[in-house]
Amino acid sequence: MKKIILLGAVALAVTSAQAQDFKAVEEKTFLAFDTTQDLATKVEQSNKLSLIAKKWDNEWSAHYYASYSKAVISYMEKDASKRDAYLDEAEKEQEDAVSILKKNNDETFVLAAMIANARMAVDPMQRWQKYGQIFSSDLESAKDLNPDNPRMYYLQGVSKYFTPKAYGGGKSPALPYFEKAEGLFAKETGKDITMPHWGKDKTQYFLAQCKQGD
Repeated sequence: MKKIILLGAVALAVTSAQAQDFKAVEEKTFLAFDTTQDLATKVEQSNKLSLIAKKWDNEWSAHYYASYSKAVISYMEKDASKRDAYLDEAEKEQEDAVSILKKNNDETFVLAAMIANARMAVDPMQRWQKYGQIFSSDLESAKDLNPDNPRMYYLQGVSKYFTPKAYGGGKSPALPYFEKAEGLFAKETGKDITMPHWGKDKTQYFLAQCKQGD
């Protein structure tokens, strides 16, 4: 009996150490990705996030961040075919995250909305109708699960910000979304990398832009 208890304690200690190792690696890599504006560096760190997702294949957040990184890079890439290729990877990683969870949560819905918006951004005139609908639907699904997710309002704000004024967009319509996001970001601790908390700094940037006026 003592031997069984000892083996159980050892197994628990190993599992705990592996979890701590995973979180440390994921946090360090994501921070390196998120804090640079250099495309080459982002690609490098995104590739590392993909490797993390392969190594810790059963961790949904590993696939989540790999997906997120591909979506971000797609906005920075100039070549349309490469942008779509990154988004193909992003969709696959997002689906893997959902598969591990065995369902969507609010964060995976927000991520899906982000990917849809990135698809639309590749060719807005041809894609707005299809992907605009998916974007809105995914955010509504996220809101149903957690109306206090700040990334949801951040994405809505960005969408409004870059929508032409003639179609109801611009700084003024975007401002309330960023203000809503700001208040909700203030409630997040950001202490656990496996609980997504990106978007706070970007929200502050857009808030400042919106407050300058059109």
